[in-house]
Amino acid sequence: MIYKTSGVCCSDIDIEIENDIVKKVVFNGGCAGNAAGLSKLVAGMKVEDVIEKLEGTKCGRKATSCPDQLSKALKEWRK
Repeated sequence: MIYKTSGVCCSDIDIEIENDIVKKVVFNGGCAGNAAGLSKLVAGMKVEDVIEKLEGTKCGRKATSCPDQLSKALKEWRK
């Protein structure tokens, strides 16, 4: 799935999920090192666990962040 982000530097997030497990995450744009690290950390995790850990994370004074946007994408996928 490709999720169009809002309020963050990355333009979208490309997510592969199989059997409720996050297989691969690619952030397009944004902070390359942080995005790559986050992508490696969540690979192999259950969708619910990623949502629980990342939901509500903020970036500075922004109301959201790339991790928060990932949680929103996963919640949308879950519907």
